[in-house]
Amino acid sequence: MENEIELIKGCRAGDNSARKQLYTLYSNKMLAVCYRYTGDMDAAHDVLHDAFIKIFTGFNFRGEASLGTWITKVMVSQAVDYLRKQKRISQTIVYEEQLPDVPELPDKDDGSRISEEQLLTFVAELPAGCRTVFNLFVFEDKSHKEIAGMLHIKEHSSTSQLHRAKCLLAKRIKGYLDHEERK
Repeated sequence: MENEIELIKGCRAGDNSARKQLYTLYSNKMLAVCYRYTGDMDAAHDVLHDAFIKIFTGFNFRGEASLGTWITKVMVSQAVDYLRKQKRISQTIVYEEQLPDVPELPDKDDGSRISEEQLLTFVAELPAGCRTVFNLFVFEDKSHKEIAGMLHIKEHSSTSQLHRAKCLLAKRIKGYLDHEERK
C-alpha cells in the first residue's frame, strides 16, 4: 500500500516515472474495460489513451475509493463520452410488447463451458446502445435512472436496452453451446 501512496504522490507531482508505472500497472486491465464499452480494439486504444491523458493532466484522485476503482470510473466516463460523440448510443425506444422473450439457457453447469473471454467477446458484439447499458448495469452497478442520466436517454430506454442485450446474449450463448455440442 505504501508503494501506491508513493505512486499517487508522484503522479500528483507530475513525475513521469510514476506516470509510467501507473500506466504499466493499469493499462491492460483498463484496455479491457474500454473494449467492453466500445466493442472495437482501435477505439478502445483511443479511449484508453484519452483517459490516461485526462488522468495525468488533472490527477484529482481523492482516495474516496481505491486507485483502481477511480481509474476505472475515469475509463468508463471517457468511453461513454466517446460513444456519445460518435452517436453510437441508440436512443430508440422499444415498447414492452416489442421485446422478445429471453431464450431459455441450459443449466449453469453447461454455462461454465464458456470462457470469460468468449462471454466478453459476445458482450463486445452487442449493438453500442445495448452494450453500454449492459456494461453500466452489470459491471458498474448503475441503476436505470443513473444510466439514463449518464447517457441522456429515458429511463425506459435503459431498461429496454438491457432487456434486448440479455436476449441477444442468451441467443449467442445458446448458439455457441449448441455448436460446441455438435463438435
